[in-house]
Amino acid sequence: MNIIYKKLTDKELDIFIKMRITQLREEGATEDIDLTPELKNYYKRHMADGTFISWLAFDADNGKIVGTSGISIVEKPPYFSCPTGKIALLSSMFTDKCYRRKGIATALLSRIVNEAKEQKCGTIQITASDTGVLLYSNFGFTKNNNFMQYGL
Repeated sequence: MNIIYKKLTDKELDIFIKMRITQLREEGATEDIDLTPELKNYYKRHMADGTFISWLAFDADNGKIVGTSGISIVEKPPYFSCPTGKIALLSSMFTDKCYRRKGIATALLSRIVNEAKEQKCGTIQITASDTGVLLYSNFGFTKNNNFMQYGL
């Protein structure tokens, strides 16, 4: 299996949104609205202004997107451990069931952490699903009440 990693562009956005909805369903979300238009609006706006960055994993043999990742950059008033006030909120970490346990999520996480560093974020936060806790813990994230974070 040959996996290629690329940044999300408008070209892949519809598939990315479908995978995000699949992820939310797997995590037990209750659907009572069509979230697609709101997701599309969010991603288009924040990709355009650079406050949402995503890396994708593609199966080079068939061109299929098999993994997603993303960070939303938010800014708070600066504090001692985060003098820029910039925080990366990790989301959209998802790997197709057929491709799990092959290092794809770790490779995507590494790329997205590097993006957060380049953006001068002081920390990365995530509310992790039960299945994601091991991935983040192994990477170096630590529990902080309801959040896990990785200091940069």
